[in-house]
Amino acid sequence: MKDEMIRNYAKLMKELELTGIEITENGSTIRLERGGNAAAAVPQVLTAVHQDNQMSDKSTSEYDAITSPMVGVFYAAPAENADPFVKVGDHVKKGDTVCIIEAMKLMNEVPAERDGIIKEICVNNAQTVEYGTVLFLIGD
Repeated sequence: MKDEMIRNYAKLMKELELTGIEITENGSTIRLERGGNAAAAVPQVLTAVHQDNQMSDKSTSEYDAITSPMVGVFYAAPAENADPFVKVGDHVKKGDTVCIIEAMKLMNEVPAERDGIIKEICVNNAQTVEYGTVLFLIGD
């Protein structure tokens, strides 16, 4: 994809106030994301990679995963200064809201799929997640 096209997509994102866009063209895909300053984004990305590596070391049969039902931004709390929906060690019931995924400026509540105890929070607040990303590990 040519630089000119990428710049046009970036201008379109700014104009429409989009935080991210993914374009597939001629077999190649590019994803553009807007956010805070780039220096602040680097530690978050490194943390996410580190957490993914930790996840691969754990036995997935020991816990069940609550995964992201969509691409969007993970929010642990209903508002910026509010308490998170859940913390490690919290007991949840099936249907309890455990987080919010913002997609296309819509806030989508993610429910617990079963009763259990939150064993691990696998993503950072305000982190962009993909469909199927493990958000929480839940056990008995």
